[in-house]
Amino acid sequence: MENRQIHETDGKNHCRNWNGKPYRSLDYMLRERFGEKVYKVTLNGGMTCPNRDGTLGKRGCIFCSEGGSGDFAADASLSITEQIDSQIAVLSKKRPIRRYIAYFQAYTNTYAPADYLRRIFTEALSHPKIVALSIGTRPDCLGEEIFALLGELNRIKPVWVELGLQTIHEKTAAYIRRGYPLSCFEAAAAGLRAEGIEVIVHTILGLPGESREDILATMEYLNHRDIQGIKLQLLHVLKGTDLAYDYSAGKFAVYEREEYLDILIDCLEHLDPGIVIHRITGDGPKELLIAPLWAGRKREVLNMLHHRMKERESFQGKKYRPRQ
Repeated sequence: MENRQIHETDGKNHCRNWNGKPYRSLDYMLRERFGEKVYKVTLNGGMTCPNRDGTLGKRGCIFCSEGGSGDFAADASLSITEQIDSQIAVLSKKRPIRRYIAYFQAYTNTYAPADYLRRIFTEALSHPKIVALSIGTRPDCLGEEIFALLGELNRIKPVWVELGLQTIHEKTAAYIRRGYPLSCFEAAAAGLRAEGIEVIVHTILGLPGESREDILATMEYLNHRDIQGIKLQLLHVLKGTDLAYDYSAGKFAVYEREEYLDILIDCLEHLDPGIVIHRITGDGPKELLIAPLWAGRKREVLNMLHHRMKERESFQGKKYRPRQ
């Protein structure tokens, strides 16, 4: 992991911050690495998922909308270059931006032959405004040929792979229909790191049946894996998902905002301060969001989080203890 640059106050309570935030944010890391603000363009490689094409199932993970986590991705009917240019055109109207990350977000973005992946990933990396490639996928959709391909591309421009773990607990994994054991995640992460590829792990806070202790156990586990980033995603109930049916049947409750802020701060305090926080809450499409509705006010939630952490003199890694 990179050496982190932090600032501390004197006294018993060290209040660390990364450019004014109490955690090592993605924005901080990107400015540190590229010297300026960098934005993501979300792309659609036209792939599906083994949880949807019948290999493992046809309904996806229990929380997954029809967009397959790619509800904000570009139009798959366009070429990769056209997708990038169309998103840059929109983003550049709002602010001057020079550099972007090509983020393959929709569905499972290594679930295709290596030759096809080489073509679309190379096309993305060839764009003059793209400085890095980020690929969202499943651990069970990686193998030696794809590891080698990604390692080759990583020598051209940085490649990050985002793995959808969600939880370390097998009972929860079965309920959400994740479709692979924890050992599969471990093998995938090791294969990627052997090629020098940065690993970002998706987790979900508030999965039905999981306690605070269960969530912190997932954080503790990840502290001792060779990962470079994490996404802390609030559980969203979206229309048309099987999770929505369970929610409407009263089988579980979602977090209230205060509950979520408390568990989020707990997670940040227990996480290794060298891990980059790529997402701190998440925001589902407003037209699909059933619950919690307060999650749609993302800026308000972030402001409250930062204020509360300042009040508590809280920061990422405050309760982190490296293994001896």
